[in-house]
Amino acid sequence: MFREKIKVLDCTIRDGGLINGHDFDIRFVREVYKALSEAGIDYMEIGYKNSKRLFSPKEYGKWKFCEDEDIKRVIDGIESKTKIAVMVDVDRVDVDDVLPRKDSPVAMIRVASYVKDIDKAIYLVNHFADKGYETTVNIMAISRALDNELTECLDQLEKECKAGVIYIVDSFGALYQETTEFLVKKAKSILKSKEVGMHAHNNQQLAFGNTIEAIIHNANYVDGTVYGLGRAAGNCPLELILGFLKNPKFDIRPVLDLISKEFITLREKMEWGYIIPYAITGILDEHPRAAMALRNSAKKENYREFYDSLVGEVEE
Repeated sequence: MFREKIKVLDCTIRDGGLINGHDFDIRFVREVYKALSEAGIDYMEIGYKNSKRLFSPKEYGKWKFCEDEDIKRVIDGIESKTKIAVMVDVDRVDVDDVLPRKDSPVAMIRVASYVKDIDKAIYLVNHFADKGYETTVNIMAISRALDNELTECLDQLEKECKAGVIYIVDSFGALYQETTEFLVKKAKSILKSKEVGMHAHNNQQLAFGNTIEAIIHNANYVDGTVYGLGRAAGNCPLELILGFLKNPKFDIRPVLDLISKEFITLREKMEWGYIIPYAITGILDEHPRAAMALRNSAKKENYREFYDSLVGEVEE
């Protein structure tokens, strides 16, 4: 399945930060960057570039804001071809906080947006592209998008947006292979001047399968996280992507070492991955926030009651 065009982006620290308030220490993030560099990963998404006017640094860790000086502390002294990426949410960034590319350790800025906010996303992407950054638009909760609205969105992105990549994002882990095929083919048919990417969540244990499906239909950018680390059910495991791709530039061994040394103990402190409440929200195409709240309650293992609360049924 070797295809030279395929690029792998790791979003372990960014997506994993949604579990712990983005509070990973420099040492841990540096170990992740070292391993990804040795493994030949193309991009490492290190966190969000969020406004400190909207979010307090007292409540969140460094990777909610991704100050350039903190990023430099992670990457300095490490020989690497792995580029640094950050994510920006529509309406949550101060564009003046983002320096020109030539003055920043960041290479790529990914703008996350719902279909309804695509005008704002295009404005941000074009602004960052003009500053010299590689850019993407990540269409969130695509499983909830109406077909006609998605068509209009993709057409607008093709005509007006400077992003090099448009990502299909299965935010709720609700997609199956057939829908993934449909969405990738639809995007490819409209986005003639851009690459298509896939970002999958693992609520129904389909993140890897859907990523493979996207690759089969010529999505050339794929996301993964080490050991599947990520909000709620987590993401497509990076190590599985590396095992699937036949590109000799990738080496799975440093990632396996990283999991052994860092992620097994991390798993004892943080919960992520396939469990029934997250499966339920994926089946019902719902945001996992209700399942995350359940896992922090005294009823964390009461699956049937949780399911009925979402579908509106009351047990007699």
